[in-house]
Amino acid sequence: MYGNKRVLVLGLGDSGFSASRWLISHGAEVTVADSRENPPQLAKFREAFPSVSIHLGPFDDMIFGGVDYVVVSPGIAIAEPCIARAIAKGIEVIGDVELFARSVKHWPSKVIAITGSNGKSTVTSLVGHLCESQGLKTVVAGNIGLPVLDALTMAEEDIADGEGHPDVFVLELSSFQLETTFSLHCHSAAVLNISEDHLDRYNGMDGYATAKSRIFQQCDSQVLNKEDWRCLAMQKQTKACFHFGLGLPEKVTDFGMVETPSGPWLVKGGDALMAVSDIPLAGLHNAANTLAAFALLEGAGLDAKAAIPHVGSFKGLAHRVEPVVTVNNVTFIDDSKGTNVGATEAALKGMTRPVLLIAGGDGKGQDFSPLKAAILQSGKAVFLIGKDAQAIADVIGTALPVSMHSSLEDAVEAAWQAAAAGDVILLSPACASLDMFKNYAHRAEVFISAAKQIAARQQG
Repeated sequence: MYGNKRVLVLGLGDSGFSASRWLISHGAEVTVADSRENPPQLAKFREAFPSVSIHLGPFDDMIFGGVDYVVVSPGIAIAEPCIARAIAKGIEVIGDVELFARSVKHWPSKVIAITGSNGKSTVTSLVGHLCESQGLKTVVAGNIGLPVLDALTMAEEDIADGEGHPDVFVLELSSFQLETTFSLHCHSAAVLNISEDHLDRYNGMDGYATAKSRIFQQCDSQVLNKEDWRCLAMQKQTKACFHFGLGLPEKVTDFGMVETPSGPWLVKGGDALMAVSDIPLAGLHNAANTLAAFALLEGAGLDAKAAIPHVGSFKGLAHRVEPVVTVNNVTFIDDSKGTNVGATEAALKGMTRPVLLIAGGDGKGQDFSPLKAAILQSGKAVFLIGKDAQAIADVIGTALPVSMHSSLEDAVEAAWQAAAAGDVILLSPACASLDMFKNYAHRAEVFISAAKQIAARQQG
C-alpha cells in the first residue's frame, strides 16, 4: 500500500520514529520534519536511517511539496497553518493509528479501544490483563506507551513466524490520536468520561468532546459512562450500547453498583459480579474503571463473568494513586499521572484519610474551580508548585492553608512538617509536568526520592 509512496512524517518523538520505521519497512520513501532544532530522538534516528532526509525548525509549505501522505504525530495540531493548507490542497493527513487501522482491517483480531479524560490507562491495562489472564494472545498499545505501529510490527513478525494473529488488541487512544484516525474498526470502544483537558488545543469543551467521540466512528459496541452527560450525548441508536456507573443499573445490559449488608457490589443488571472490597485498587473511581472493563469485554463478545477471578491479580499502574512509603503513620502517595483537574478530583474523592495535597504545573488552559469541592472534602492543606500555582491558589482562596514552593522537594518537606499521624501526603498535580520536569514520570521520581529521604532521616 505504501511501496514507492512519498510520505512526510511530522514529529520525531516516539510515534514519529515508530511511524517512520514502519513505513520504511513497507517500502515508503520517507522524509521527516520536526519543528525543534534538536529533537530528543534525532541522533538515534540518524544512526538507524542515515539516508532519510530530515527537516528541522519551523514548518513551511516547501516540505509538503510532492508528498502522497502526511503522517502527523499526536503532539502536533492539524490546525497548524502549513498542515491546514496541505489538507486544503487535498493531501491526506493521517496519524499512526490510522496506518495501524488500515493494516489490521481484515485481521481476525478483536480491537478494543478506550479514551476519556481520566482512567483510560488503568482501564486499558485492566482489560489487557483480563484478556491475557484468560489465555488470549493480547497486545496492549497506543497512548499507554507502546506505539501502535511497533505493536503492529511485532504482530507481523509473529504471523510470519507462524505464530498467528493476536486474539485482541487493546488500545488506549488520546483525543490527539483520534483527530487523524478515520477507519479504525473497534469491536468495542469506550469514552470513560469528559473533563477539562487540553483546552489550549481545542475550541472549548465541545471541540474536545467531539475529538473523543471519533472513537465510535466504526465500532460494533459503545461503552459509555451513564453519569457523564457529555458521554451519553455520544450514544448512537444504531450501535449496541453498554452503560456503566456507580448507581443502580436501569437495564439488564447496564453495569452498576448496589449496596448490600456486606458492602457495595458490582453488578450487571440484576446479576452480582464481585464485591467492591475485592478490587485491588483503592477508591470508587476504580470500581467504575472495573465496570468499564467488564462492559468493554462484553461489548467485544468476550465473557465478562469469566474475567472476574482475574481482577484480584491486577497490580495497577505506576504513578497512579500509588503508595510510596509510610513514615510515622503518614503515607506518601504518588499520583503524578493525575495531569488534569478530573484526575485529581477522582484521587481526592477516593481518599479516606486527611490529605496534604501537592499540586500545580502547567494547567493547559483548564478551569481549576471544580477542584475546590474535592479539596474541601478530604484536604487539610495544599502545597503548590509550577506555572499555574497562583491560579489554583485563587480557586481555593482561604478555605484551607495554601503555600507556594519553588521546587517539588520544598513542597514535600513543607507537607511533611505539617503532617500528623494518620495523614496522607498526596502528589496529584492536576497539571502537566513539562514546565518543571521531563514528564510526569520524572516528576514522580523527584517526589519518591524526597519521600524516601524523609523516611531515611526519620530512621536515623
